[in-house]
Amino acid sequence: MALKNKEKETPELKPQPEAPLRELYKKTFGLEPSSFEPLKADGSARRLFRLGDRIRTAIGAFGPDRLENRAFLEFSRHFRAGKLPVPEIYAADEARGLYLEEDLGGTTLFEYLQAERKGSDFPPQVLAVYKKALEYLPRFQAQAGRGLDLKCCYPRASFDRQSIMWDLNYFKYYFLKLAKLPFNEQKLEDDFVRLTDFLLAAPADKFLYRDFQSRNIMLRGGEPWFIDYQGGRLGAPQYDLASLLYDAKADLPPEVRSELRKYYLSASGLDRSAFMRHYHAFVYIRIMQAMGAYGLRGFYEGKTHFLNSVPYAVRNLEWLLRNVELEVKLPELMQCFKRIAASSYLRQFGRTKLGLTVRITSFSYKNGLPLDEKGHGGGFVFDCRALPNPGRYEQYAQLTGRDRPVMDFLGKEPEVARFLENVYAITDLSVENYLSRNFTSLMVNFGCTGGLHRSVYCAEALAARLKRKYGARVELAHREIPEPAG
Repeated sequence: MALKNKEKETPELKPQPEAPLRELYKKTFGLEPSSFEPLKADGSARRLFRLGDRIRTAIGAFGPDRLENRAFLEFSRHFRAGKLPVPEIYAADEARGLYLEEDLGGTTLFEYLQAERKGSDFPPQVLAVYKKALEYLPRFQAQAGRGLDLKCCYPRASFDRQSIMWDLNYFKYYFLKLAKLPFNEQKLEDDFVRLTDFLLAAPADKFLYRDFQSRNIMLRGGEPWFIDYQGGRLGAPQYDLASLLYDAKADLPPEVRSELRKYYLSASGLDRSAFMRHYHAFVYIRIMQAMGAYGLRGFYEGKTHFLNSVPYAVRNLEWLLRNVELEVKLPELMQCFKRIAASSYLRQFGRTKLGLTVRITSFSYKNGLPLDEKGHGGGFVFDCRALPNPGRYEQYAQLTGRDRPVMDFLGKEPEVARFLENVYAITDLSVENYLSRNFTSLMVNFGCTGGLHRSVYCAEALAARLKRKYGARVELAHREIPEPAG
């Protein structure tokens, strides 16, 4: 009976901001708005509308959180006075949570990237806009020392211990738990404390924009304009750069992230070694904060489109696990990241196609097996020592499996052809399965006695086949062949 009564309760009515926004518009501009268009909601409780008459348009906002509104309005006025490209505030009725701001158009940097991107290449015109945005970032960060009223910061005046722990627990409760990923809670909390201590050791005397990502950068006339900095506070500059470069669905390639990081460091004048000591720790916490948001909106609130970003975040974590070694040791947290990277379930949201990279290595058994300490361990080791060995013949001894005489020798041997056919059949199964599950990394190793002839030939053959048949990205390495100087 209690349940039935509860179901019959009248749902709470949402505030209706149209009439008061129309009133504020007329009071500000002297004309009734002839159009009133709701805009797509973001992750917050704020609601946005585009109002217009025959002369102009403006963005009307209704924000139920008075302190959040205050932060946005005060920061906007301060940045505008400092000649930073942010929207002009035309009018505000703070008592009713309303304000009117400049209309910057409808194209975000993310939308521009999506429209210009063709295939796997990163468009140079988009890279140029990212660099323009990064030229402004140090100017925003410098505002902490230029009269910005930090008393307006919301919900904290700085990215302090409390703020960091909020983000970490956001990730734990809304992502790890709701995705049903196992972890030892006490060990994870111990890692959270160690990570927080490490992050707080970084200099934190800049304005931290907090959500400096591609959807909060508008393009007007090809130039970047900036919005949604109401969560800004005092903090470390690494966080904002991580927000832009590891923005999940923007899916920046690692080489682009590296180029943009170097560009930012040049523009900011910051010391590279001091910056990089803490940089990737801030990358991790930014990714965790974002994954907590995806979990809250997607798993908990049922807004499943937020989960479409998860596969990209998973790939970012996978790259970090393979390429970054933090100064601080976080064993339980790293185990959580490895479980995330190994999860087929978390890679399936939306229609995301992450693409597969097959890492193929030739090696000599005399020098041990190749290690995959930072990968997820998926792949094969094929022993080529049963194949005919051209290295026993004087005319081939100084050559490798990439040289035509050796290729011709092995190409005529039926045992080599049968061996490769079996290799192809086995690897095809994994490649097709990994592509269907959105896994991004497969390791295949070929070993022989010296690591110069048979293993090199087979590695080259598989690489060519995978590129031809699947269009897979291949990273080919011959461990025993020295790289040319330079």
